[in-house]
Amino acid sequence: MRETEFWDGNERVTFFGGNWGPVLVAAAAAALTALAGGLATRLGPWYWNLRKPSWQPPPWLFGPVWTTIFALIAGAGVIGWESAPDTRSGIVLIGLFAINALVNIAWSVLFFTMKRPDWALMDIVPLWLSIAALILTMQPYAARASLLLVPYLLWVSFAGYLNWTIVRLNEPFGAVAGAE
Repeated sequence: MRETEFWDGNERVTFFGGNWGPVLVAAAAAALTALAGGLATRLGPWYWNLRKPSWQPPPWLFGPVWTTIFALIAGAGVIGWESAPDTRSGIVLIGLFAINALVNIAWSVLFFTMKRPDWALMDIVPLWLSIAALILTMQPYAARASLLLVPYLLWVSFAGYLNWTIVRLNEPFGAVAGAE
């Protein structure tokens, strides 16, 4: 097993030799992000009593959709990392993925844990922008990776509209949410 490095001359060196290092790191990061968001998602009486639009997808659909999206995110991360033209680009890419993960988790905390769909709606903006930044950053050197993130951007756009609709149907939150 070789020492971990970003690049060794023209040869890319990974954590475990071969190309498994980036795959394992991306899979672990995606799984940890999904786990943190899942742990923050509490579907109790408060959530079930919210008024929701008739077009909201059924609850069982969210798990498979998010699983697919996180797999695509991990794949995009591996392709982007492997295609990064230099160390600086790789570090920027990791930073953007980290920001995206934190903003993604924050949405679940705001909506479900803090019971503030109105604050979660505000979080959609940086979440959407972080996905767009990843797509635009990778486009010049990893166009396939950028394309893998398009379903994520579309889902967050849809989720933002759903979140906005739930806010409109149920506001105000504030003291009401804290009292339950």
